[in-house]
Amino acid sequence: MKITGRMLAAVMAGTFAIGWSQTVLAQSQLATQANMAVQITEARKANALLMHQYTWNQRTELLENGEIKDNRIEMVNYGPAGQLQRSLLNDQSAPLPRGFLRRDIAEQKKQEMEQYLTGLRTLLDQYTLPTAGKVLDFMNQAVTTGPDASGLIVMTGNNVIVPADSLSVWTQAATKQTRKIQANTFYQGNVVQLTATFNTLPSGLNYMAYAEVTIPGKQMSIQVQNFDYNRSN
Repeated sequence: MKITGRMLAAVMAGTFAIGWSQTVLAQSQLATQANMAVQITEARKANALLMHQYTWNQRTELLENGEIKDNRIEMVNYGPAGQLQRSLLNDQSAPLPRGFLRRDIAEQKKQEMEQYLTGLRTLLDQYTLPTAGKVLDFMNQAVTTGPDASGLIVMTGNNVIVPADSLSVWTQAATKQTRKIQANTFYQGNVVQLTATFNTLPSGLNYMAYAEVTIPGKQMSIQVQNFDYNRSN
């Protein structure tokens, strides 16, 4: 069949139309994602302001080889300058051994553990996606499904903070509040697994009710529970 100039023009026009529609669709999806990222961030800002009006208790439990090494309860609130304040209510740390040398070694190990946990917390804090830009970056490369029957949107992405990691976030479509987070990442050569679940008070305050961090290579886990929220003003 002979291809005429008219036929070629028609094919080119059709190809251009398809390309144009795909571009418009991609731009529309990007705009929708950007809008949702802003909504999620605004919901978080409002929640943070509400959180400043509360005092609550936090229980942190550190386990090694299935044995409790530290179990502490702290009262937590925000100070006048907006800084997080902690008051120790109960501490059931494992006692240090007797003897100067053994005690010195144990104290050094305790300090090393505190430094390790501080660095680990800094890494895990990044998986909260604290800014609209971080949320949008995640949404642009994540697979999004839902809302499901419970009204939850699930976003799952890889290579979010460190190479080969993964992050899944469950968000309530109506309120843009977080319901659950799961992350698999790496810290100092060890696999780290994080699961956190969230609750909402009648006032609308959304808070992390329970979190567990597991480091299989160290046979270690950290469990955090927030409870007894009391509004101060």
